[in-house]
Amino acid sequence: MRYIYTTLFYLLIPLILLRLYWRGFKAPEYRKRWKERLAVYDKKYSGNVIWIHAVSVGESVAVFPLIKLLQQQNPTDKFLVTTTTPTGSAQVKNELASSVSHVYLPYDLPIVIKRFLTIFRPKIAIIMEKEIWPNLYHQCSQANIPLTVINARLSSKSAKAYKKIPGLVIPALESVSLIATQTEEDKKRFVEIGAKAAYVEVTGNLKFDVKIDEELIQEAKTIKVQLFAGRFVWIIASTHKGEENIFFEIYLLLKKRIPELLLLVVPRHPERFKEVKQLAENMQLKTCMRSSKKLIGTDTDVYVADTMGELKLLYGMADISFVGGSIIPVGGHNILEPAAMNTPIIFGPHMFNSKEIAKDVVLLGAALQCLDKEEIMENIIRLYENQEERREMVLTMSQFLKNNQGTTETTEKLLSRLLLSN
Repeated sequence: MRYIYTTLFYLLIPLILLRLYWRGFKAPEYRKRWKERLAVYDKKYSGNVIWIHAVSVGESVAVFPLIKLLQQQNPTDKFLVTTTTPTGSAQVKNELASSVSHVYLPYDLPIVIKRFLTIFRPKIAIIMEKEIWPNLYHQCSQANIPLTVINARLSSKSAKAYKKIPGLVIPALESVSLIATQTEEDKKRFVEIGAKAAYVEVTGNLKFDVKIDEELIQEAKTIKVQLFAGRFVWIIASTHKGEENIFFEIYLLLKKRIPELLLLVVPRHPERFKEVKQLAENMQLKTCMRSSKKLIGTDTDVYVADTMGELKLLYGMADISFVGGSIIPVGGHNILEPAAMNTPIIFGPHMFNSKEIAKDVVLLGAALQCLDKEEIMENIIRLYENQEERREMVLTMSQFLKNNQGTTETTEKLLSRLLLSN
């Protein structure tokens, strides 16, 4: 079945490249370095690397502490980090700078993957969460490169989809040396789709080990005073198309009860920055873009964060947060970043990407889940009026984070064992 998959992939390459070019009209970064998608590089790279793949922003942020720990434990080794998106690339550069090499993950075609592996000669392949690429997995096996999937998660929906293509999935999973899952439920699902139980271990969620420097928290507080003095700042972060207009409507209603309210919007995708600004202005909301570096006025309604790699800082600048991708059925984004920045958290009904975490924090009272616009308004007003409740939420969430940390060290030990055996 892999041969059929590969043939179809080859046939689709012109359309895939055309789509990449088309996306470049809104997000020019997609057009840059496009040759890397075919494992063609403009400069020479070191081989014999420890290779980590993180699809985009969320996976990159989660894996950074592990990469830093691996660098400490393997000081003479060189590291390669691949991502799929430009936003993921920006995160890698902002956080790890020149301590790693970065290229985009090449397309899953045998000739392309072979060239990629020949150039970088990975000592180990570390894949974040659930990326299953049949040719990549096969080529790693052929080259005797130990391949691992870490922080692995698999929803029931994804498991059902994988079960429909066993001829692709089972041979791919047979090439895997280790699958480190977030939960027992994830382990069960990976075994159900064809992973060998002996190679699957439950290690927990790397996202709990997010590291925040106290300097960053203090910097956020300082900027808040400088930029947003006298304003009650509500951040809606990692928003998707169809969400901002909902929040703009809520803002207009809340403004009557909270005159000093300021809406800080962080769109998930950079190509939507201008679109979100236009949406706000169409609703007669006075808008300021972060990149303009202008001071906001007392009449500013919306502050659009159109910069990259600042999400933690922006969370720390807010009085209350709403995690995007959850008011519409995207699945929700990482709630542990605002938690680490000591910002009270609200999210919507659609949190299936981190269902267990969402359920746990709501039960503890560490965060609030709102099912509709009315509940969002009620909770924003209540939290605005009750600073003590906001403080209790932050303290409870902080303890929840501490109770679930340690996955980074556990995962590093498993990977080091594989590196030694190889």
